[in-house]
Amino acid sequence: MIHQLPADVGYMLHERAHVYHGAGTGFLSIKSFYNGNAHYAIGPRRFVVDDSSYFVVNDGQAYSIDIEAGRPIESFCLFFAPGFAEDIQHSLASATDRLLTEPLPYRRSSVVFFERTYSHDRLVSPVLTRMRVAANENHMDRNWLIEQFHVIMQRLLDVHTNAYREVEAIPAMRAATREELYRRIHYAREYAAALFTTPITLEEIARVAGLSPNHLLRTFKQVFDQTPYQYVIARRVAYAQELLRLTDQSVTDICFAVGFASLGAFSWWFRQRVGVSPTSYRWQSR
Repeated sequence: MIHQLPADVGYMLHERAHVYHGAGTGFLSIKSFYNGNAHYAIGPRRFVVDDSSYFVVNDGQAYSIDIEAGRPIESFCLFFAPGFAEDIQHSLASATDRLLTEPLPYRRSSVVFFERTYSHDRLVSPVLTRMRVAANENHMDRNWLIEQFHVIMQRLLDVHTNAYREVEAIPAMRAATREELYRRIHYAREYAAALFTTPITLEEIARVAGLSPNHLLRTFKQVFDQTPYQYVIARRVAYAQELLRLTDQSVTDICFAVGFASLGAFSWWFRQRVGVSPTSYRWQSR
């Protein structure tokens, strides 16, 4: 269902689907999904959005989306009209006396967000939840919804400011270099997160990020305090824990489902990170 708002605000999309394959170019948007995963592609880049995160896509960005699940996946996405983010940024950044004479910016400088998934937080996520609950309970009021669009954009701009603080921590001389490196290193992590169950390589991840393998390895470690391979292993083990708790699949089936090539490697890495064997973990968790 689409909830259309004034043309200078945007619209909201709320749907459920087992399977969906689509492509398009849209407004600046926040995309969130519940009860499953949605996979996005922007050129060679890959992203996965699930219950733990939301995804920000810039205005005019072409992308494709794929959903395949055995149960309905709920999508809840907000689309902001061109200029909406810039108007709110002007309101937040300008002095009061200027806002009295120039309520809207005379010239808009485009706001470009970092296209990545963001873990659910205390800024954007509570507003998303509030709006989603209202949509599920059919309590949508147009004026209230417009206000929520303003609130969530204010908070998304705060998230954007916090991201720039992370950019400043990257070791590079020029600000533009730090920003581009931050963008590319997140492309690498997003790609690894989307494809961690497959036999991806350091060279493959580096190619998507547009970095040399060694540069990726060093910078990834500096930014995320782990190497790309360690990140992939952590994702595989976490997924294995979930399958061991929630399904009756055999340990061998889970081993291959999460991306390990051998049961021995799976058991060794699982014990290293969790402290017990997969079988013992299943028994203890139940």
